[in-house]
Amino acid sequence: MFGTLSKLKTHLNDNHEVEYHLPVGDERLALNPLIGKSLTMTHTGNIFCSNCGKKTKKSYSQGHCYVCMSKLASCDLCIMKPETCHFDQGTCREPEWGISNCFVPHYVYLSNTSGIKVGITRHTQIPTRWIDQGATQGLPIFKVSTRKMSGLIEIELAKFINDKTHWQAMLKGHNDDIDLVEQAAQLIPLIEDRLHALAAEYQDIVIERLDANIQSISYPITQFPVKVKSHNFDKIAEVSGILQGIKGQYLIFDTGVINIRKFSSYEVDVSY
Repeated sequence: MFGTLSKLKTHLNDNHEVEYHLPVGDERLALNPLIGKSLTMTHTGNIFCSNCGKKTKKSYSQGHCYVCMSKLASCDLCIMKPETCHFDQGTCREPEWGISNCFVPHYVYLSNTSGIKVGITRHTQIPTRWIDQGATQGLPIFKVSTRKMSGLIEIELAKFINDKTHWQAMLKGHNDDIDLVEQAAQLIPLIEDRLHALAAEYQDIVIERLDANIQSISYPITQFPVKVKSHNFDKIAEVSGILQGIKGQYLIFDTGVINIRKFSSYEVDVSY
């Protein structure tokens, strides 16, 4: 198979296990059947922008050239820090994109990745967001009507729990289950006053407290790495070894791990 990489495509089956496909150009390679087998990916040295298709010497914002990274709303800082949304100031890079993607329902959630963490995602990205982070459990706790509001609530909860995944720890094994419902019951009262203040300040935005069930997620892994060593196409063109598992956006080889999302738009030759 030959073409540019995109982030791993995922599907949660009826047994709550993730099924993975590796997009290579226009093709998709089913990865679960390859666990325990040899897989090789060789970077040609070429990178093509995922937006405009032009060749670029360096990848920005996971697969873009510098020009597209600079002009696309999806690459703006407010995507990583939604509380900095500047749409109401009239400075959104792409107002129509902002309306379609940021003024739609978002969830604030708790998950179990390298431990309990808080995060946010669009309503269409559950459980995909949890899978991409390597979470073994997920629980939506709030539904709000804008991305900015989800970010503002996340900030408050992040005063008490992590808002980032420690990826090395995530790849070394599965954590014990956490009662996320109980954790939510303890955390939400801590931000109750702030929630009331936000509701008063943004009266046109809906903040809905959810009563959801915990989603469990398992990953196709036969062996976890004892020490996490990362492969990097920018340093060594070939990644090869026995595929021992997949978690989050990482392929786990007996020779090291590689974050496929990080190398979106890299042109590769894949053999197995």
